[in-house]
Amino acid sequence: MAATDFKDYYATLGVGRAASADEIKKAFRKLARQYHPDMNPGDKVAEARFKEINEAYEVLSDTDKRRKYDQFGQYWSRVGGPTGGPGPGVGFEDFEFGRYGSFDDFINELLGRFGGGATASASAGYRSPGFQDFAGGFGSQATAGARAVNLDAEASISLSLSDAFRGTQKQLRINSEMVEVKVPAGIKAGSKLRLRGKGNIMPNTGKRGDLYLKIEVKPHEFFQLEGDQLSCEVPIAPDEAALGATIAVPTPDGLVNVTIPAGVRTGQSLRLRGKGWPTRTGRGDLLVKVAIAVPKSLTEAERQAYEQLQRSRSTDLRSALMQYSL
Repeated sequence: MAATDFKDYYATLGVGRAASADEIKKAFRKLARQYHPDMNPGDKVAEARFKEINEAYEVLSDTDKRRKYDQFGQYWSRVGGPTGGPGPGVGFEDFEFGRYGSFDDFINELLGRFGGGATASASAGYRSPGFQDFAGGFGSQATAGARAVNLDAEASISLSLSDAFRGTQKQLRINSEMVEVKVPAGIKAGSKLRLRGKGNIMPNTGKRGDLYLKIEVKPHEFFQLEGDQLSCEVPIAPDEAALGATIAVPTPDGLVNVTIPAGVRTGQSLRLRGKGWPTRTGRGDLLVKVAIAVPKSLTEAERQAYEQLQRSRSTDLRSALMQYSL
Protein backbone atom coordinates (compact mmCIF):
# COMPACT_ATOMS: atom_id res chain seq x y z
CA MET A 1 0.00 0.00 0.00
CA ALA A 2 1.45 3.35 -0.97
CA ALA A 3 1.57 6.12 1.60
CA THR A 4 -0.94 8.11 -0.43
CA ASP A 5 -3.37 5.18 -0.15
CA PHE A 6 -3.24 5.10 3.64
CA LYS A 7 -6.68 5.24 5.19
CA ASP A 8 -7.06 6.92 8.54
CA TYR A 9 -9.70 4.69 10.09
CA TYR A 10 -9.98 6.92 13.15
CA ALA A 11 -10.77 9.90 10.93
CA THR A 12 -13.24 7.77 8.95
CA LEU A 13 -15.22 7.11 12.14
CA GLY A 14 -14.57 10.59 13.55
CA VAL A 15 -12.91 9.42 16.77
CA GLY A 16 -9.53 9.98 18.41
CA ARG A 17 -6.78 7.38 18.52
CA ALA A 18 -7.40 6.87 22.25
CA ALA A 19 -11.12 6.15 21.73
CA SER A 20 -12.54 3.24 23.72
CA ALA A 21 -14.23 0.23 22.12
CA ASP A 22 -17.62 1.60 23.17
CA GLU A 23 -16.86 5.01 21.65
CA ILE A 24 -15.82 3.36 18.39
CA LYS A 25 -18.98 1.28 18.33
CA LYS A 26 -21.14 4.33 19.06
CA ALA A 27 -19.52 6.31 16.25
CA PHE A 28 -19.97 3.41 13.84
CA ARG A 29 -23.68 3.12 14.68
CA LYS A 30 -24.23 6.82 14.08
CA LEU A 31 -22.41 6.88 10.73
CA ALA A 32 -23.89 3.61 9.55
CA ARG A 33 -27.36 5.01 10.15
CA GLN A 34 -26.47 8.23 8.30
CA TYR A 35 -25.02 6.52 5.21
CA HIS A 36 -27.22 3.42 5.19
CA PRO A 37 -28.28 2.62 1.58
CA ASP A 38 -31.96 2.50 2.50
CA MET A 39 -31.68 6.09 3.68
CA ASN A 40 -29.73 7.14 0.60
CA PRO A 41 -31.25 5.23 -2.33
CA GLY A 42 -29.18 5.54 -5.50
CA ASP A 43 -26.51 7.68 -3.82
CA LYS A 44 -23.17 6.23 -4.94
CA VAL A 45 -21.22 8.61 -2.69
CA ALA A 46 -23.14 7.40 0.37
CA GLU A 47 -22.61 3.82 -0.81
CA ALA A 48 -18.83 4.29 -0.97
CA ARG A 49 -18.83 6.05 2.41
CA PHE A 50 -20.80 3.18 3.95
CA LYS A 51 -18.17 0.71 2.72
CA GLU A 52 -15.38 2.83 4.21
CA ILE A 53 -17.20 2.92 7.56
CA ASN A 54 -17.55 -0.87 7.55
CA GLU A 55 -13.86 -1.33 6.73
CA ALA A 56 -12.76 1.07 9.44
CA TYR A 57 -14.94 -0.56 12.07
CA GLU A 58 -13.77 -4.04 11.13
CA VAL A 59 -10.17 -3.04 11.89
CA LEU A 60 -10.71 -0.82 14.93
CA SER A 61 -13.16 -3.20 16.60
CA ASP A 62 -10.62 -6.03 16.44
CA THR A 63 -8.06 -5.77 19.26
CA ASP A 64 -5.26 -7.44 17.31
CA LYS A 65 -5.87 -5.58 14.05
CA ARG A 66 -6.13 -2.25 15.87
CA ARG A 67 -2.85 -2.88 17.70
CA LYS A 68 -1.07 -3.60 14.40
CA TYR A 69 -2.71 -0.59 12.76
CA ASP A 70 -1.59 1.72 15.58
CA GLN A 71 1.96 0.32 15.51
CA PHE A 72 2.68 -0.05 11.79
CA GLY A 73 0.40 2.51 10.15
CA GLN A 74 -0.17 1.93 6.44
CA TYR A 75 1.95 -1.24 6.59
CA TRP A 76 -0.11 -2.88 9.32
CA SER A 77 -1.79 -5.39 7.00
CA ARG A 78 1.59 -6.81 5.93
CA VAL A 79 2.49 -7.84 9.46
CA GLY A 80 2.25 -11.61 9.96
CA GLY A 81 2.59 -12.57 6.27
CA PRO A 82 0.67 -11.94 3.07
CA THR A 83 -2.60 -13.15 4.57
CA GLY A 84 -2.42 -10.93 7.61
CA GLY A 85 -4.54 -8.18 6.07
CA PRO A 86 -8.04 -7.23 7.09
CA GLY A 87 -9.77 -8.91 4.15
CA PRO A 88 -12.35 -7.25 1.96
CA GLY A 89 -14.54 -6.02 4.81
CA VAL A 90 -18.24 -6.65 5.15
CA GLY A 91 -20.03 -4.51 2.61
CA PHE A 92 -23.70 -3.70 2.60
CA GLU A 93 -24.18 -5.80 -0.51
CA ASP A 94 -23.74 -8.83 1.74
CA PHE A 95 -27.01 -8.07 3.57
CA GLU A 96 -30.63 -8.57 2.56
CA PHE A 97 -32.15 -5.36 3.86
CA GLY A 98 -35.74 -6.43 3.28
CA ARG A 99 -35.65 -9.05 6.04
CA TYR A 100 -34.87 -6.59 8.86
CA GLY A 101 -37.79 -5.28 10.89
CA SER A 102 -35.93 -2.11 11.83
CA PHE A 103 -32.61 -0.40 11.29
CA ASP A 104 -31.52 -1.42 14.79
CA ASP A 105 -32.03 -5.08 13.82
CA PHE A 106 -29.74 -4.53 10.85
CA ILE A 107 -27.06 -2.83 12.95
CA ASN A 108 -27.21 -5.58 15.59
CA GLU A 109 -26.55 -8.27 12.99
CA LEU A 110 -23.84 -6.19 11.36
CA LEU A 111 -22.09 -5.80 14.71
CA GLY A 112 -22.54 -9.52 15.29
CA ARG A 113 -20.60 -10.29 12.13
CA PHE A 114 -17.75 -8.26 13.54
CA GLY A 115 -18.06 -10.10 16.89
CA GLY A 116 -19.62 -7.10 18.62
CA GLY A 117 -22.20 -8.91 20.72
CA ALA A 118 -25.26 -9.32 18.49
CA THR A 119 -27.68 -12.24 18.81
CA ALA A 120 -29.53 -13.83 15.90
CA SER A 121 -32.75 -15.75 16.36
CA ALA A 122 -33.32 -19.43 15.56
CA SER A 123 -35.84 -20.93 13.20
CA ALA A 124 -36.52 -24.54 12.24
CA GLY A 125 -39.41 -26.47 10.72
CA TYR A 126 -40.39 -29.76 9.12
CA ARG A 127 -40.60 -30.22 5.37
CA SER A 128 -41.75 -33.83 5.40
CA PRO A 129 -41.55 -36.90 7.69
CA GLY A 130 -37.90 -37.81 8.27
CA PHE A 131 -36.70 -34.54 6.73
CA GLN A 132 -36.23 -31.30 8.64
CA ASP A 133 -35.27 -28.00 7.03
CA PHE A 134 -33.11 -25.49 8.89
CA ALA A 135 -32.73 -23.15 5.92
CA GLY A 136 -32.92 -19.56 7.09
CA GLY A 137 -30.33 -19.87 9.82
CA PHE A 138 -30.16 -20.91 13.42
CA GLY A 139 -29.28 -19.20 16.68
CA SER A 140 -25.82 -17.80 17.38
CA GLN A 141 -24.45 -15.74 20.20
CA ALA A 142 -21.36 -13.53 20.15
CA THR A 143 -19.85 -12.65 23.51
CA ALA A 144 -19.44 -8.92 24.14
CA GLY A 145 -16.20 -7.52 25.52
CA ALA A 146 -13.13 -9.51 24.49
CA ARG A 147 -13.01 -11.10 21.05
CA ALA A 148 -14.45 -14.41 22.29
CA VAL A 149 -17.21 -15.41 19.89
CA ASN A 150 -19.57 -18.35 20.47
CA LEU A 151 -20.27 -19.86 17.07
CA ASP A 152 -22.38 -22.70 18.48
CA ALA A 153 -26.02 -22.82 17.39
CA GLU A 154 -29.18 -24.49 18.68
CA ALA A 155 -32.31 -25.74 16.96
CA SER A 156 -35.03 -28.27 17.76
CA ILE A 157 -36.09 -31.53 16.15
CA SER A 158 -39.44 -33.23 16.77
CA LEU A 159 -39.70 -37.03 17.02
CA SER A 160 -42.56 -39.47 17.33
CA LEU A 161 -42.58 -41.54 20.52
CA SER A 162 -41.82 -44.59 18.37
CA ASP A 163 -38.71 -42.96 16.85
CA ALA A 164 -37.53 -41.84 20.28
CA PHE A 165 -38.06 -45.38 21.66
CA ARG A 166 -36.36 -47.31 18.85
CA GLY A 167 -33.90 -44.71 17.56
CA THR A 168 -33.87 -43.42 14.01
CA GLN A 169 -31.91 -41.51 11.38
CA LYS A 170 -33.01 -38.07 10.24
CA GLN A 171 -31.90 -36.15 7.19
CA LEU A 172 -31.65 -32.43 7.90
CA ARG A 173 -30.99 -29.47 5.66
CA ILE A 174 -28.81 -26.90 7.41
CA ASN A 175 -28.92 -23.90 5.10
CA SER A 176 -27.80 -25.56 1.82
CA GLU A 177 -26.07 -28.56 3.42
CA MET A 178 -27.64 -32.00 3.88
CA VAL A 179 -26.70 -33.73 7.15
CA GLU A 180 -27.50 -37.24 8.42
CA VAL A 181 -28.30 -37.38 12.14
CA LYS A 182 -28.39 -40.64 14.08
CA VAL A 183 -30.86 -40.53 16.98
CA PRO A 184 -30.08 -43.17 19.65
CA ALA A 185 -32.79 -45.45 21.04
CA GLY A 186 -34.34 -44.29 24.30
CA ILE A 187 -33.69 -40.57 23.84
CA LYS A 188 -36.03 -38.36 25.85
CA ALA A 189 -37.55 -34.91 25.41
CA GLY A 190 -35.16 -32.15 26.44
CA SER A 191 -32.04 -34.11 25.49
CA LYS A 192 -29.57 -32.54 23.07
CA LEU A 193 -27.61 -34.02 20.18
CA ARG A 194 -24.31 -32.36 19.24
CA LEU A 195 -23.34 -32.04 15.58
CA ARG A 196 -19.68 -31.04 15.48
CA GLY A 197 -18.70 -28.41 12.95
CA LYS A 198 -22.29 -27.71 11.82
CA GLY A 199 -22.81 -24.41 13.66
CA ASN A 200 -22.30 -20.82 12.56
CA ILE A 201 -19.32 -19.70 10.48
CA MET A 202 -16.96 -16.88 11.44
CA PRO A 203 -16.64 -14.45 8.50
CA ASN A 204 -13.19 -14.29 6.85
CA THR A 205 -11.78 -17.15 8.97
CA GLY A 206 -14.06 -20.04 8.05
CA LYS A 207 -14.03 -21.24 11.67
CA ARG A 208 -17.27 -23.06 12.52
CA GLY A 209 -19.03 -23.93 15.74
CA ASP A 210 -21.25 -26.88 16.68
CA LEU A 211 -24.98 -27.33 16.26
CA TYR A 212 -27.02 -28.59 19.23
CA LEU A 213 -30.33 -30.26 18.39
CA LYS A 214 -32.86 -30.13 21.23
CA ILE A 215 -35.16 -33.14 21.21
CA GLU A 216 -38.94 -32.72 21.29
CA VAL A 217 -41.18 -35.80 21.51
CA LYS A 218 -44.75 -35.76 20.20
CA PRO A 219 -47.55 -37.16 22.41
CA HIS A 220 -48.70 -40.73 21.75
CA GLU A 221 -52.36 -41.73 21.70
CA PHE A 222 -51.84 -44.60 24.17
CA PHE A 223 -48.43 -44.54 25.84
CA GLN A 224 -47.20 -41.70 28.08
CA LEU A 225 -43.59 -40.98 28.99
CA GLU A 226 -42.95 -38.97 32.17
CA GLY A 227 -39.25 -38.73 32.88
CA ASP A 228 -37.97 -42.30 32.62
CA GLN A 229 -41.36 -43.88 33.30
CA LEU A 230 -43.47 -45.29 30.49
CA SER A 231 -47.13 -45.86 31.34
CA CYS A 232 -50.52 -46.55 29.79
CA GLU A 233 -54.14 -46.74 30.90
CA VAL A 234 -56.45 -49.67 30.16
CA PRO A 235 -60.22 -49.80 30.72
CA ILE A 236 -61.82 -52.80 32.43
CA ALA A 237 -65.49 -53.69 32.99
CA PRO A 238 -67.06 -53.59 36.46
CA ASP A 239 -67.38 -57.39 36.54
CA GLU A 240 -63.68 -57.74 35.62
CA ALA A 241 -62.80 -55.43 38.48
CA ALA A 242 -64.97 -57.42 40.91
CA LEU A 243 -64.13 -60.93 39.79
CA GLY A 244 -60.67 -60.47 38.28
CA ALA A 245 -59.73 -61.24 34.67
CA THR A 246 -56.92 -61.83 32.21
CA ILE A 247 -56.74 -59.16 29.51
CA ALA A 248 -54.46 -58.36 26.55
CA VAL A 249 -52.48 -55.12 27.00
CA PRO A 250 -50.40 -53.38 24.27
CA THR A 251 -46.70 -52.89 25.07
CA PRO A 252 -43.83 -51.58 22.89
CA ASP A 253 -43.07 -55.24 22.13
CA GLY A 254 -46.64 -56.26 21.24
CA LEU A 255 -49.63 -57.60 23.16
CA VAL A 256 -49.04 -59.16 26.58
CA ASN A 257 -51.60 -61.03 28.73
CA VAL A 258 -52.02 -59.30 32.10
CA THR A 259 -53.84 -60.73 35.11
CA ILE A 260 -56.24 -58.28 36.75
CA PRO A 261 -56.70 -59.21 40.43
CA ALA A 262 -60.22 -59.37 41.88
CA GLY A 263 -61.22 -56.21 43.69
CA VAL A 264 -58.88 -53.91 41.76
CA ARG A 265 -59.66 -50.20 41.99
CA THR A 266 -59.65 -47.41 39.42
CA GLY A 267 -56.22 -45.76 39.35
CA GLN A 268 -54.40 -48.81 40.64
CA SER A 269 -51.26 -49.66 38.63
CA LEU A 270 -49.83 -52.99 37.58
CA ARG A 271 -46.12 -53.17 36.80
CA LEU A 272 -44.84 -55.04 33.73
CA ARG A 273 -41.12 -55.46 34.32
CA GLY A 274 -38.77 -54.98 31.38
CA LYS A 275 -41.51 -53.66 29.09
CA GLY A 276 -40.78 -49.96 29.54
CA TRP A 277 -38.39 -47.33 28.19
CA PRO A 278 -34.84 -48.23 27.07
CA THR A 279 -32.11 -47.34 29.58
CA ARG A 280 -28.34 -47.68 29.64
CA THR A 281 -28.66 -50.99 31.47
CA GLY A 282 -31.61 -52.48 29.58
CA ARG A 283 -35.31 -51.69 29.78
CA GLY A 284 -37.42 -50.01 32.42
CA ASP A 285 -40.90 -51.11 33.53
CA LEU A 286 -44.29 -50.34 31.99
CA LEU A 287 -46.96 -49.15 34.42
CA VAL A 288 -50.48 -50.26 33.44
CA LYS A 289 -53.06 -48.01 35.10
CA VAL A 290 -56.52 -49.53 35.56
CA ALA A 291 -59.68 -47.52 34.78
CA ILE A 292 -63.07 -49.12 35.53
CA ALA A 293 -65.36 -48.21 32.65
CA VAL A 294 -69.16 -48.46 32.75
CA PRO A 295 -70.88 -49.12 29.39
CA LYS A 296 -72.76 -46.12 28.02
CA SER A 297 -75.54 -48.32 26.72
CA LEU A 298 -76.77 -51.69 28.01
CA THR A 299 -78.49 -54.62 26.39
CA GLU A 300 -81.64 -55.89 28.07
CA ALA A 301 -79.75 -58.86 29.46
CA GLU A 302 -77.04 -56.61 30.89
CA ARG A 303 -79.62 -54.30 32.44
CA GLN A 304 -81.36 -57.20 34.13
CA ALA A 305 -78.00 -58.49 35.42
CA TYR A 306 -77.12 -55.10 36.88
CA GLU A 307 -80.58 -54.79 38.47
CA GLN A 308 -80.19 -58.24 40.01
CA LEU A 309 -76.74 -57.23 41.30
CA GLN A 310 -78.24 -54.07 42.75
CA ARG A 311 -80.94 -55.99 44.61
CA SER A 312 -78.52 -58.56 45.98
CA ARG A 313 -75.68 -56.22 46.96
CA SER A 314 -74.57 -57.04 50.51
CA THR A 315 -72.19 -54.15 51.16
CA ASP A 316 -72.92 -50.45 51.51
CA LEU A 317 -69.88 -48.90 49.87
CA ARG A 318 -70.68 -45.44 51.27
CA SER A 319 -71.51 -46.30 54.87
CA ALA A 320 -68.20 -44.89 56.10
CA LEU A 321 -69.02 -41.50 54.56
CA MET A 322 -71.82 -40.87 57.04
CA GLN A 323 -69.34 -39.77 59.73
CA TYR A 324 -67.98 -36.83 57.72
CA SER A 325 -69.28 -33.25 57.88
CA LEU A 326 -68.01 -29.66 58.06
